[in-house]
Amino acid sequence: MLARLCPNALTVLLAMAVLLILSCARGDKAGSMKMDDLQDHEAEGAHQHTMQAVESMTGQHHHMGPHMKWTRPRPQIPEDLSRADEIVQVLREALKPYRDYRVAQKDGYEPFLPHIAQPRYHFTRKWYGFKAAFRFSPTQPTSLLYKRTPGGYELIGAMFTARKDMTEEQLNERVPLSVAQWHAHVNICLPPRNEVGMADWTRFGFKGSISTKDDCDKVGGRFYPQIFGWMVHVSPFEDTPEKIWMH
Repeated sequence: MLARLCPNALTVLLAMAVLLILSCARGDKAGSMKMDDLQDHEAEGAHQHTMQAVESMTGQHHHMGPHMKWTRPRPQIPEDLSRADEIVQVLREALKPYRDYRVAQKDGYEPFLPHIAQPRYHFTRKWYGFKAAFRFSPTQPTSLLYKRTPGGYELIGAMFTARKDMTEEQLNERVPLSVAQWHAHVNICLPPRNEVGMADWTRFGFKGSISTKDDCDKVGGRFYPQIFGWMVHVSPFEDTPEKIWMH
Protein backbone atom coordinates (compact mmCIF):
# COMPACT_ATOMS: atom_id res chain seq x y z
CA MET A 1 0.00 0.00 0.00
CA LEU A 2 2.78 2.43 0.93
CA ALA A 3 4.42 1.78 -2.41
CA ARG A 4 1.33 3.13 -4.19
CA LEU A 5 1.40 6.44 -2.35
CA CYS A 6 2.95 9.48 -3.96
CA PRO A 7 6.15 10.77 -2.25
CA ASN A 8 4.37 13.78 -0.70
CA ALA A 9 1.60 11.66 0.81
CA LEU A 10 4.13 9.19 2.19
CA THR A 11 6.14 12.03 3.77
CA VAL A 12 3.02 13.37 5.50
CA LEU A 13 2.13 9.92 6.84
CA LEU A 14 5.63 9.39 8.18
CA ALA A 15 5.63 12.80 9.87
CA MET A 16 2.30 12.00 11.52
CA ALA A 17 3.67 8.66 12.71
CA VAL A 18 6.70 10.35 14.31
CA LEU A 19 4.48 12.82 16.18
CA LEU A 20 2.29 9.95 17.39
CA ILE A 21 5.32 8.07 18.69
CA LEU A 22 6.59 11.12 20.58
CA SER A 23 3.18 11.70 22.13
CA CYS A 24 2.64 8.09 23.21
CA ALA A 25 6.16 7.65 24.55
CA ARG A 26 5.61 10.58 26.91
CA GLY A 27 2.07 9.59 27.85
CA ASP A 28 0.61 12.91 26.63
CA LYS A 29 -2.96 13.13 25.44
CA ALA A 30 -3.26 13.98 21.76
CA GLY A 31 -3.41 17.72 21.33
CA SER A 32 -2.62 18.47 24.97
CA MET A 33 0.54 20.37 24.05
CA LYS A 34 0.84 22.89 21.24
CA MET A 35 3.45 22.20 18.59
CA ASP A 36 5.53 25.28 19.44
CA ASP A 37 5.35 24.31 23.13
CA LEU A 38 6.53 20.81 22.26
CA GLN A 39 9.41 22.10 20.18
CA ASP A 40 10.51 24.49 22.91
CA HIS A 41 10.03 21.84 25.55
CA GLU A 42 12.23 19.40 23.64
CA ALA A 43 14.95 21.96 22.99
CA GLU A 44 15.02 23.36 26.53
CA GLY A 45 14.36 20.21 28.49
CA ALA A 46 16.40 17.57 26.71
CA HIS A 47 19.81 18.51 28.08
CA GLN A 48 18.45 19.26 31.56
CA HIS A 49 16.61 15.92 31.64
CA THR A 50 19.60 13.90 30.55
CA MET A 51 21.89 15.39 33.18
CA GLN A 52 19.19 14.88 35.81
CA ALA A 53 18.89 11.24 34.80
CA VAL A 54 22.66 10.84 34.89
CA GLU A 55 22.85 12.41 38.36
CA SER A 56 20.03 10.22 39.65
CA MET A 57 21.91 7.14 38.51
CA THR A 58 25.30 8.08 39.90
CA GLY A 59 24.22 9.72 43.16
CA GLN A 60 22.76 8.29 46.35
CA HIS A 61 19.64 6.14 46.20
CA HIS A 62 17.04 8.62 47.48
CA HIS A 63 16.75 11.92 45.61
CA MET A 64 13.71 13.33 47.34
CA GLY A 65 13.77 16.91 46.06
CA PRO A 66 10.59 18.64 44.87
CA HIS A 67 11.24 17.69 41.24
CA MET A 68 11.57 13.94 41.77
CA LYS A 69 8.77 11.49 42.47
CA TRP A 70 9.39 7.89 43.52
CA THR A 71 7.16 4.88 43.82
CA ARG A 72 6.56 3.76 47.40
CA PRO A 73 8.60 0.71 48.48
CA ARG A 74 6.53 -2.39 49.23
CA PRO A 75 7.19 -5.22 51.68
CA GLN A 76 9.51 -7.74 50.06
CA ILE A 77 8.22 -11.23 49.38
CA PRO A 78 10.01 -14.24 47.82
CA GLU A 79 7.86 -14.09 44.70
CA ASP A 80 9.04 -10.53 44.02
CA LEU A 81 12.69 -11.47 44.38
CA SER A 82 12.19 -14.39 42.02
CA ARG A 83 10.41 -12.23 39.44
CA ALA A 84 13.03 -9.48 39.64
CA ASP A 85 15.82 -12.04 39.26
CA GLU A 86 14.11 -13.45 36.18
CA ILE A 87 13.98 -9.96 34.66
CA VAL A 88 17.70 -9.49 35.34
CA GLN A 89 18.63 -12.87 33.87
CA VAL A 90 16.65 -12.24 30.69
CA LEU A 91 18.00 -8.70 30.36
CA ARG A 92 21.58 -9.80 30.95
CA GLU A 93 21.31 -12.29 28.10
CA ALA A 94 19.65 -9.75 25.79
CA LEU A 95 22.40 -7.20 26.44
CA LYS A 96 25.31 -9.46 25.54
CA PRO A 97 25.61 -8.20 21.93
CA TYR A 98 25.53 -4.60 23.14
CA ARG A 99 28.75 -4.84 25.11
CA ASP A 100 29.99 -3.60 21.74
CA TYR A 101 28.35 -0.17 21.54
CA ARG A 102 28.67 -0.18 17.76
CA VAL A 103 26.26 -3.13 17.60
CA ALA A 104 23.83 -1.13 19.72
CA GLN A 105 24.07 1.80 17.32
CA LYS A 106 23.55 -0.50 14.36
CA ASP A 107 20.39 -1.81 16.03
CA GLY A 108 19.00 1.70 16.49
CA TYR A 109 20.26 2.82 19.91
CA GLU A 110 21.35 6.45 19.52
CA PRO A 111 23.71 8.16 22.01
CA PHE A 112 22.31 11.31 23.59
CA LEU A 113 24.71 14.28 23.74
CA PRO A 114 27.84 12.16 23.23
CA HIS A 115 29.92 15.32 22.80
CA ILE A 116 29.24 16.39 26.41
CA ALA A 117 31.25 14.76 29.21
CA GLN A 118 28.96 12.65 31.39
CA PRO A 119 29.48 9.93 34.01
CA ARG A 120 26.91 7.83 32.12
CA TYR A 121 25.61 8.00 28.56
CA HIS A 122 22.09 7.05 27.50
CA PHE A 123 21.83 5.23 24.16
CA THR A 124 18.11 5.33 23.35
CA ARG A 125 16.04 3.34 20.89
CA LYS A 126 12.91 5.41 20.23
CA TRP A 127 10.90 2.49 18.84
CA TYR A 128 11.36 0.57 22.09
CA GLY A 129 10.32 3.67 24.02
CA PHE A 130 7.11 3.75 21.99
CA LYS A 131 6.44 0.06 22.57
CA ALA A 132 7.10 0.45 26.30
CA ALA A 133 4.09 2.75 26.50
CA PHE A 134 1.90 -0.30 25.92
CA ARG A 135 3.78 -3.34 27.21
CA PHE A 136 6.86 -4.36 29.16
CA SER A 137 9.60 -6.51 27.66
CA PRO A 138 12.79 -7.20 29.65
CA THR A 139 14.61 -7.85 26.36
CA GLN A 140 13.80 -4.38 24.98
CA PRO A 141 14.95 -1.59 27.33
CA THR A 142 14.29 1.92 26.08
CA SER A 143 17.89 2.98 26.78
CA LEU A 144 21.27 1.35 27.29
CA LEU A 145 23.65 2.92 29.80
CA TYR A 146 27.36 3.22 29.00
CA LYS A 147 30.40 4.84 30.50
CA ARG A 148 33.13 6.33 28.34
CA THR A 149 36.39 4.45 27.95
CA PRO A 150 39.58 5.31 26.01
CA GLY A 151 38.44 2.93 23.27
CA GLY A 152 34.77 3.88 23.16
CA TYR A 153 32.06 2.86 25.64
CA GLU A 154 31.53 0.16 28.27
CA LEU A 155 28.02 -1.19 28.84
CA ILE A 156 26.93 -0.93 32.48
CA GLY A 157 23.14 -1.12 32.48
CA ALA A 158 19.78 -0.26 30.98
CA MET A 159 16.73 1.90 31.55
CA PHE A 160 13.08 0.87 31.24
CA THR A 161 10.32 3.43 30.75
CA ALA A 162 6.56 3.56 31.18
CA ARG A 163 3.77 6.04 30.49
CA LYS A 164 3.46 8.80 33.04
CA ASP A 165 -0.22 8.01 33.64
CA MET A 166 0.52 4.48 34.85
CA THR A 167 -0.44 3.62 38.42
CA GLU A 168 1.95 2.13 40.95
CA GLU A 169 0.07 -1.15 40.62
CA GLN A 170 0.75 -1.18 36.89
CA LEU A 171 4.42 -0.35 37.46
CA ASN A 172 4.60 -3.12 40.04
CA GLU A 173 3.36 -5.56 37.40
CA ARG A 174 6.38 -4.62 35.29
CA VAL A 175 9.09 -4.52 37.97
CA PRO A 176 8.21 -5.34 41.61
CA LEU A 177 8.21 -2.23 43.78
CA SER A 178 9.58 -4.17 46.73
CA VAL A 179 12.83 -4.56 44.79
CA ALA A 180 13.08 -1.43 42.64
CA GLN A 181 11.73 2.11 42.66
CA TRP A 182 10.52 3.83 39.52
CA HIS A 183 11.06 7.58 39.39
CA ALA A 184 9.64 10.55 37.50
CA HIS A 185 10.55 14.20 36.99
CA VAL A 186 7.74 16.39 38.37
CA ASN A 187 6.75 19.99 39.17
CA ILE A 188 8.84 21.53 36.38
CA CYS A 189 8.60 25.24 35.63
CA LEU A 190 10.09 26.27 32.28
CA PRO A 191 10.78 29.97 31.64
CA PRO A 192 8.64 32.15 29.38
CA ARG A 193 9.32 31.31 25.76
CA ASN A 194 10.85 34.69 24.99
CA GLU A 195 13.22 34.51 27.99
CA VAL A 196 14.79 31.11 27.45
CA GLY A 197 18.17 32.49 26.45
CA MET A 198 18.49 34.64 29.57
CA ALA A 199 16.61 32.41 32.03
CA ASP A 200 17.85 31.93 35.58
CA TRP A 201 18.14 28.14 35.71
CA THR A 202 18.57 28.21 39.47
CA ARG A 203 14.84 29.03 39.49
CA PHE A 204 13.64 27.18 36.38
CA GLY A 205 14.00 23.65 35.09
CA PHE A 206 14.67 20.26 36.63
CA LYS A 207 16.72 21.60 39.53
CA GLY A 208 15.12 25.03 39.87
CA SER A 209 13.69 26.49 43.07
CA ILE A 210 10.22 26.94 41.56
CA SER A 211 8.16 23.81 42.12
CA THR A 212 4.50 24.91 42.23
CA LYS A 213 2.10 26.10 39.56
CA ASP A 214 1.25 29.25 41.54
CA ASP A 215 4.89 30.32 41.76
CA CYS A 216 5.45 29.41 38.12
CA ASP A 217 2.42 31.45 37.03
CA LYS A 218 3.70 34.47 38.96
CA VAL A 219 6.83 34.63 36.77
CA GLY A 220 4.98 33.84 33.55
CA GLY A 221 6.49 30.37 33.29
CA ARG A 222 5.10 27.16 31.84
CA PHE A 223 4.31 24.56 34.46
CA TYR A 224 4.39 20.80 33.87
CA PRO A 225 3.16 18.54 36.71
CA GLN A 226 5.24 15.75 35.15
CA ILE A 227 7.64 15.74 32.23
CA PHE A 228 8.40 12.41 30.52
CA GLY A 229 7.19 9.06 31.78
CA TRP A 230 8.27 6.77 34.60
CA MET A 231 11.83 5.38 34.53
CA VAL A 232 13.78 2.68 36.31
CA HIS A 233 17.49 1.93 35.94
CA VAL A 234 18.99 -1.53 36.26
CA SER A 235 22.60 -2.68 36.39
CA PRO A 236 22.29 -6.39 35.54
CA PHE A 237 26.01 -7.10 35.72
CA GLU A 238 26.19 -6.33 39.45
CA ASP A 239 26.03 -9.21 41.94
CA THR A 240 23.36 -8.26 44.49
CA PRO A 241 19.76 -6.98 44.14
CA GLU A 242 20.70 -3.84 46.10
CA LYS A 243 23.38 -2.95 43.55
CA ILE A 244 21.44 -4.16 40.54
CA TRP A 245 18.45 -1.90 41.26
CA MET A 246 20.28 0.91 43.07
CA HIS A 247 19.95 4.50 41.75
